[in-house]
Amino acid sequence: MTIRDLDEDVQDHHLSFSEQVGFMASAFWRTHARDRILALAVTLLVIILATVYAQYRLNQWNVPFYNAIERRDLDEFMVQLGVFALIGGSLLLLNVVQTYLNQITALHMREGLARDLVDEWLRPQRALKLLHMRTMGVNPDQRLHEDARNLSELTTSLAIGLVNATILLVSFIGVLWTISETFSFQFNGERVTIPGYMVWAALGYAGLASILSNIVGRRLPDLNAERYAKEAELRFALMHTNENILAITLARGEDRERDRVQNAITVVLHVIRRLARGYTNLTWVSAGFGWLSTVVPILIAAPVYFAGNLTFGGLMMAVGAFNQVYGALRWYVDNFRQIADWKATLMRVSTFRKVLLALDETPGAGDLRYPPTEQDRLVMRGVELYTASPGTPRNHGLRLPADETILPGEHIMINGDVGANRRLLFEALAGIWPWGKGEIALPSDGRIVFVPQQGYLPHARLRDVLAYPLDSALMDEDRFRTALERVGLSPLVAALDLTERWDRKLSEEDQARLRLANLFLIEPRWLVLDDILEGLEADVQLELAAILAELDNAAIIYIGRCEAYDSVLKPRQLHLQPLTAAKPNDHA
Repeated sequence: MTIRDLDEDVQDHHLSFSEQVGFMASAFWRTHARDRILALAVTLLVIILATVYAQYRLNQWNVPFYNAIERRDLDEFMVQLGVFALIGGSLLLLNVVQTYLNQITALHMREGLARDLVDEWLRPQRALKLLHMRTMGVNPDQRLHEDARNLSELTTSLAIGLVNATILLVSFIGVLWTISETFSFQFNGERVTIPGYMVWAALGYAGLASILSNIVGRRLPDLNAERYAKEAELRFALMHTNENILAITLARGEDRERDRVQNAITVVLHVIRRLARGYTNLTWVSAGFGWLSTVVPILIAAPVYFAGNLTFGGLMMAVGAFNQVYGALRWYVDNFRQIADWKATLMRVSTFRKVLLALDETPGAGDLRYPPTEQDRLVMRGVELYTASPGTPRNHGLRLPADETILPGEHIMINGDVGANRRLLFEALAGIWPWGKGEIALPSDGRIVFVPQQGYLPHARLRDVLAYPLDSALMDEDRFRTALERVGLSPLVAALDLTERWDRKLSEEDQARLRLANLFLIEPRWLVLDDILEGLEADVQLELAAILAELDNAAIIYIGRCEAYDSVLKPRQLHLQPLTAAKPNDHA
């Protein structure tokens, strides 16, 4: 199975909802934040139980308070106000503590999820493999950042809300049953008694609201998922335009870029418009049942009250208990929009994480192997490389006409005929291009550095850029100074502690010099260069080639055609040949 095959498989075989929940629960159990989250969950459960008890006492308080009003008993009225102050103050304190714990739990949930996703994404070669995928490789930052944030925050708020609603339901359904156990009223001259009358009414009312909400809002999870994808594409379009604004301006391409970004905005707005219609339709149900709940419990209890079988205080207690039970039962209705959002982010994050894990199981096409070696040398035997796309003729690839052995300290230049894509060899040596056959045995020393044509300068302090990927704190100040001086960048010594966008701050020539300074700090035994001198002025190429020659005892393999490198380092040359045409699918 190739990476593209896996991409199509992901399109056709999404995880089911239960599999998504189980998969992410398993991932949570292995995170470092698990113990802190579980401790917070236990604390929150205690707070919720205390809050429900206070609400239970507040519901009981309705009876003496409203009976005192009915009797016009001022002394009892004042006493009950004092009781309310105590219960209300306790509820206020509990609500404040619960809000704080909610936020801290969401914080740790996001920490665990975000760190887990980044760790899985940046395992060796995974991010690069992901980049080759048509679906998952598009804007992974959206899933790593915004989707992870939404999932952690929504999971926390919905889980706490569900637990709170469940405890309220268990607590107050008993109260409501007790209150309405002997409810009876006259109907057609006969006395009708329905045990738990108001419980069944609350269940029916909330059940009808939930069913209608589910019918009206069934498309919302899919629309939310689509919106997140389109928002990511818009953000990428904006970022890509900003990163390349110089080239766009010089090409007078602002109008074309404006059209491209405007089209991305149009797509996002179209999805939001569909969501707006969905949420509007859902509001008919949620708001309608919400307003009706103001009068429905009174209407339900009215026959018993007007029959004289219930005091005014008892009526208000029954109404309060009905509202608590109904509020717990309608939790699904009240949170349907958030649940739809949560299901959308759960689907995106779980599928993304599943694909990351599956990438390690994705073999390359062909028989290209990397056998271990106990010798300090680089050996290539019968190497043929070709493009990964099934159906592409092999003459888009290359072959090394003979087996080659490169010894420590050797200088090599590898070029080839027109049609031989030399970059395939660079990526195959680095282990990131699996499509081909033959053997590549890397030196046992392990101190091998691959330098691509387009380098990476992180947004960091200059000393961190120079030491990348090593830890700059482990290096002496003199090493930084010496490295910069050796490549002709001594003025930058004063900027070692500055943080800049060095890929924009420095010219192309100075960036090349900075990358060579990095090599003096890393001190590789083996160095593989992907035509890094291409595009520079001839005198600059000669100067940088001379700097490369100062890398003592390093084997340098330059993949590309460079007269300056050839004249200064006098390398042994290897010649690549394009592959002859073959049957389209004989390597798939």
